[in-house]
Amino acid sequence: MLHAVGPKSSSPVSATELRRRGRRHGPVTSPLVRADDYLPHRDPFLFITELRSVEPGQSATGAWQLTGDEAFFAGHFPGRPTLPGVLMVESLAQLGGVAVLADPKYAGKLPLFGGIERARFRQQVLPGDLLELEVTLGRMSARAGKGSGRATVNGKLACEAELLFVLVDAAPQAEG
Repeated sequence: MLHAVGPKSSSPVSATELRRRGRRHGPVTSPLVRADDYLPHRDPFLFITELRSVEPGQSATGAWQLTGDEAFFAGHFPGRPTLPGVLMVESLAQLGGVAVLADPKYAGKLPLFGGIERARFRQQVLPGDLLELEVTLGRMSARAGKGSGRATVNGKLACEAELLFVLVDAAPQAEG
C-alpha cells in the first residue's frame, strides 16, 4: 500500500487509486511508490532508483543510485568511468514523466522527448554517486508540455536542463 500525503488523507491506498485521485490528495511520498508504477521503462533503461515525492502534474523528486556495475561505465571511459550527460538528462526526463503520468488527466498517454534546451553539465558523476533529481513541470496542454530539471550530487549541481515533450497514446494504434 502507498500513502497519499496531504490535508485530506493519511491512510494507505493502492498505486492505481493514487493515480485516480491525482492532486486532490496532495503529493505522493512513500518509499513504496516506484517509478515503474508510472513509467513503461524497465531495467536496464530505468534510471530512477528512488521516487521521493510526486505532486501530480506539477513536480517530482527522486534519485538514481549509481552502483558502478552499470554497463556504460566500462566504455565511458575506461580507467575514468563517468556517467554520460545524456543519461543524466534521460533520468530527469523519466522523473518528469512520472510527474505527468501521476496526473489522472494524462491517463493512457505516454510523454516522449520533444526537445532539450539549455542543458548544462557542471560536474562529473562517478560510480557510487547518488544523483539527486528534481523536476518541475511548466506549461502543459493535452498534447505537449515543458519542464525544468536539476540533478545534484552531494548538494552540488551536476546537470540542469529544460525538457520539452509531446504526449502520445500509450497503446499503439491498431493497423488495419
